[in-house]
Amino acid sequence: MKKFDQINVIPFIDIMLVALAIVLTTATFISQGVIDINLPPAQHADNPSAEHTIEISLNAQGQFYYQQQAVSLVQLEQRLKILAKTTPLLLKIDKKAAFGQFTPLLDSLRHLQFSHVEIATEQP
Repeated sequence: MKKFDQINVIPFIDIMLVALAIVLTTATFISQGVIDINLPPAQHADNPSAEHTIEISLNAQGQFYYQQQAVSLVQLEQRLKILAKTTPLLLKIDKKAAFGQFTPLLDSLRHLQFSHVEIATEQP
């Protein structure tokens, strides 16, 4: 067997550079603090009432977000299962999102028996 006199750090540097790229990309997205969602108008829209509301978003491309973190529908369901059924939820759905993308979310919320669900709109 060969004796190792030095440790090869090149693979470690490669991994760290990829991790750095991911962190910088994510940090840029988070620092903007916005998910591009155009809310539908409603004549009698109210402001969300609860302070500790969980925000679930669906953008026009069909991507789900839980508290502004991109998730799949399965991951979203897993996160919702651990919440109390009385936890207030605020749904922010882009007006250009297909209803077929919104329906599975409603089905999941109904199956999990959440009782405080609000849909965000904007006043025209």
